[in-house]
Amino acid sequence: MKGIGAVLIDIDGVLTVSWKALPGAVAAMERLRAAGLPLVLVTNTTSRTRAAVAGRLAEEGFPVGADDILTAPAATAAYLRAHHPHARCRLINSGEVRADLAGVTLVGEADGDEGREAPEVIVFGGAGEDFSYPALNSAFRQLQRGARLVAMHRNLYWRTADGLDLDTGAFLAGLERAAGVEATVTGKPAEAFFATALAHVGAPAAGALMVGDDIESDVLAAQRCGITGVLVKTGKYLPETHRAADGTPDHVLDSFAELPGLLGLG
Repeated sequence: MKGIGAVLIDIDGVLTVSWKALPGAVAAMERLRAAGLPLVLVTNTTSRTRAAVAGRLAEEGFPVGADDILTAPAATAAYLRAHHPHARCRLINSGEVRADLAGVTLVGEADGDEGREAPEVIVFGGAGEDFSYPALNSAFRQLQRGARLVAMHRNLYWRTADGLDLDTGAFLAGLERAAGVEATVTGKPAEAFFATALAHVGAPAAGALMVGDDIESDVLAAQRCGITGVLVKTGKYLPETHRAADGTPDHVLDSFAELPGLLGLG
């Protein structure tokens, strides 16, 4: 592990489950801080703003602040400002993240009906109660009329205290096929997302390590960018998904608590 000078860390399933710290995770994070390793938390979480995520993690004892966190909504806002400036965007998301969508023009569900200007971009966040049939069907119709489709991620499921829950990817695939469109993904596993994370910590890909519980979106995606990938067997990790993956992680750990040992930090 010589040459590793920065660490990228997923949150949900790696540091926490249902926002409760996993065993040994806080101590491991403190060890990384003590060693002076630059780090950034890279998450597809779409239910909370960066500030809210940092606050919740601090309550669990993690030594992090909002500036240490890169979220899919923040990356989405940057993408929309660059590629669809001033476009009317309809957000379908479970959670309040508008504070991280600065510079994005958001319109409501009724826009496009009753003479109102239709959305130009449909933006998918995280699945939940707002991913209802009426919402998805309305998005389908707007895509048929020419709206573009942007997704913060295409995760199929995530781990909660009650088990695995369906996520955006389970609905996104069907909508893409029905509407004959392909979504632009702005969070993990997008290469641009990892590039932004590397710029945040000021490290080249060869000098960085990514820790995640999603073998495809976290680990193999990072490895395709030249980042060392570490898969942890917590969160959404499933042995069958590991076996069926189209690549092999550089390292596999039982949990994030083992990372300091892998890095030679004791």
